[in-house]
Amino acid sequence: MLEAIWTKNDKKARILIFSFSVIVFAAVVLLSRIKLDVNLGFDVHYFAAVNAMLNSGVAILLLLALVAVKGGKYLLHRNLMIFAMVLSILFLVSYICHHLFAGETRFGDMNHDGLLSEEEKTAAGTSRIIYYVLLGTHIPLAGIILPFILFTAYRGLTADFVQHKKLARITWPIWFYVAVTGVVVYLMISPYY
Repeated sequence: MLEAIWTKNDKKARILIFSFSVIVFAAVVLLSRIKLDVNLGFDVHYFAAVNAMLNSGVAILLLLALVAVKGGKYLLHRNLMIFAMVLSILFLVSYICHHLFAGETRFGDMNHDGLLSEEEKTAAGTSRIIYYVLLGTHIPLAGIILPFILFTAYRGLTADFVQHKKLARITWPIWFYVAVTGVVVYLMISPYY
């Protein structure tokens, strides 16, 4: 096992993790309701493509980290997980930028007028239902996973491996699901950008 690289202070960690999680959640909710009309000189939907690439990277890193820890390669596991967290932070910045500059896209809106006609709904068919089911699970899980990720990382970095392992059994599959469904949601919505 690895040595602790952070000094354990559960009270301070709880305050920081919950504060950071609330701030991030509030920023995402508030900023997703704002659209800035600014010409960035490029298609703002590139942010969405970057988001999908970052989510793909996170999913791959999570798989590699799982294989590493199962193989007893704890330092590699830690480094892969830290890299996954860095990519998640970059994703968050890109996600906020996309919503700030692109606004909302409606699934099935072929003519990009922001409205969904009955003809467009019919053309989208059952894929629209699949999209909203995926989105309906992706969004709430993405909203609640951050404090779990941070607490799991904290337990690992303070060498509290018993608690780290307990939390990781909950955190890892949810984080992986959020990363993968983020890519699927992008692939499904991107034709309507």
